[in-house]
Amino acid sequence: MSRTAGIIATLALGLLVAPLAAVAQQPAKMPRIGVLSPGSPGPSPLLDAFRQGLRELGYIEGQNIAIEYRFAEAKLERFHDLAAELVHLKVDVLFTINTPASQAAKNATKTIPIVFTWVAEPAALVASLARPGGNVTGLTTIADELSGKRLELLKEALPGGSRVAVLWHSANPAATRVFRETERASRQLGMRLQPLGVRGPDELQKAFEAAKKERAGALLVIEDLVMASHRTRILDLAKKSRLPTASLYREFAEAGGMLSYGPNLPDLFRRAATYVDKILKGRKPADLPVEQPTRFELMINMRTAKALGLTFPPTILIRADHVIQ
Repeated sequence: MSRTAGIIATLALGLLVAPLAAVAQQPAKMPRIGVLSPGSPGPSPLLDAFRQGLRELGYIEGQNIAIEYRFAEAKLERFHDLAAELVHLKVDVLFTINTPASQAAKNATKTIPIVFTWVAEPAALVASLARPGGNVTGLTTIADELSGKRLELLKEALPGGSRVAVLWHSANPAATRVFRETERASRQLGMRLQPLGVRGPDELQKAFEAAKKERAGALLVIEDLVMASHRTRILDLAKKSRLPTASLYREFAEAGGMLSYGPNLPDLFRRAATYVDKILKGRKPADLPVEQPTRFELMINMRTAKALGLTFPPTILIRADHVIQ
């Protein structure tokens, strides 16, 4: 009887221990990031840079971290519903790209941490750069503060052209603020601006026709993600109009624009991953200062300039970080 009782006791103990062992072996919950973008699904060098930043920190999508993507596809009015979807999924962190996306996320949740990037003016999102407060922090492009510098470079490159057409996505309040800053800078530089605000890609052709009619001497493109997604078409229209073009980011000059001056965007997206990492490890957005760009690049496309019959002054070439021959 004692032997039988011992066997029964052993089996009972095994049954008790087995569930505990199963619980102990359950994998940890995989953290989820919600990405809210104004762009469209498909290849994205900037999102690639963000994912690369995550990999460098040990996060592999699909293995130890999940990413939920929501794309507004240039329809900024969709941000409200898309942000609500991600909040309903109870993601651990929201990664928002541009000001309208970040504002929609902030309106949708006061508890889920939000990391933003490609935001020109974060004042509406945080209490201060040093102490953001609340559940929002991230990286700013400070694009508006560089507006005067870009106009100054255009004036130096094209001393005979004082009339500059400015193309921007007028449905994006942040892009409109950059235009206003550019407008203020133009008065100090004695330059005349021709506003070409467009609400979508369907208005691009008409904008270039207006620039040609008013005999603009150059074109400044204020790129947000929506405008960047139509960069090839914009540059094709500029080429047909024989308009020297400038913009904020190096990708514009690499694609055929004449010059660009601004922060390195892939670097911003890669560094955004460090904010996500810190939050997943317990840091609060309120205690993470908003980061400003540390790298600014002047890129000159000599091929484009030569095709337009233009020569850059040595004073600009000597300051260029990259020259495309």
